[in-house]
This record gives sequence, C-alpha cells and structure tokens, in this order.
Amino acid sequence: MAFSDADLVAAARRGRDSAFEQLAVRHSQALRSFLRRICRDHAQADDTAQDALIRAWQRLDQLKDPSAFRSWLFGIAWRLASETRRAAGRRQQRESDWSDAQAQARPEGISPEEAMALERAITELTADQRACIALCLAGSWSHAEAAEVLDMPVGTIKSHIKRGRAKLLAALGGDA
Repeated sequence: MAFSDADLVAAARRGRDSAFEQLAVRHSQALRSFLRRICRDHAQADDTAQDALIRAWQRLDQLKDPSAFRSWLFGIAWRLASETRRAAGRRQQRESDWSDAQAQARPEGISPEEAMALERAITELTADQRACIALCLAGSWSHAEAAEVLDMPVGTIKSHIKRGRAKLLAALGGDA
C-alpha cells in the first residue's frame, strides 16, 4: 500500500525516520532534475538537492499543509539554489575586483606575464620567507617591525629576505 505524502509527513513528524526517507526517495529524482536545469552543474544540483532535503527534515514541523510536501520541498530547493547563485556572483565580483586591484597595483613596466611569473615564484618560497618579503619588501615595514609581528629575531628576518629575494631573482632570471 502506497502512503500519501501527507501520511508520510505525519509519520515523520511522529519520529518515524523511515517515513521521511520514503518522501526523500519519492521526490529526489524530480528534485535533482529540476535543480540540474536551474544550476546547469550536476554536482551543484545534487549538493543543493541534498541540502534541501536536510533543511526539509529539520523544518518539517513548519510545513502547514502536509499534502503540499512536494511543492514545499521544491520551494526550499529553489531558494537554496538562488542563494548559491547569488553567493557565486558575489564571489566572482570579489575575484574580479581583486584582479583589477592587482593589475592596478602592478608597478609600471611589469607585464601581466611577469606579474604571474612573480606570483608563481613567490609560492615557491617558504612561508617565513613569504611573510618577511611581504612585510619588508612589499609592505615597506622595517626589519624591526617585521621581527616584532612575526616573533623572530631581526637577523632571521634579514636572512629570510636575502634568501627569498635571491630565489625570486633566480626564478625570474635576474641576478642576485
């Protein structure tokens, strides 16, 4: 005997996990299909469907009309997908703004290719060397200020800068 959505919601509200599992199985495929059309990314759609089911389970007591479970679930999924799209748009805008700022911060005479080569070379430095170079060379901090912030002796700061600078120049084809 097949139970209606309303029957399964009532049973789930009484604590029968298997009832909600039946609701999830019943509606998952259609939910995923709906979200795949919206998201255009199958992995994102599947993640959103999973999140929608979890949220529905957590808020099952808020469902006013148990016979409208399907539309309620799809509404949750739609709102989650919309939130994800807005967040992705904001993230893309931040990344674009950051790229624009990086391009504007690039000293004159340095091409985008040279800037990318510099970024790659910086990733090859140790974390300590990167920190010292970022503060003292890029940030114009004194060795003493960097030593205080990084909790290192001034001599260690100077060594990290010297070694890091040499690695950067070598990676970029310059002389130390």
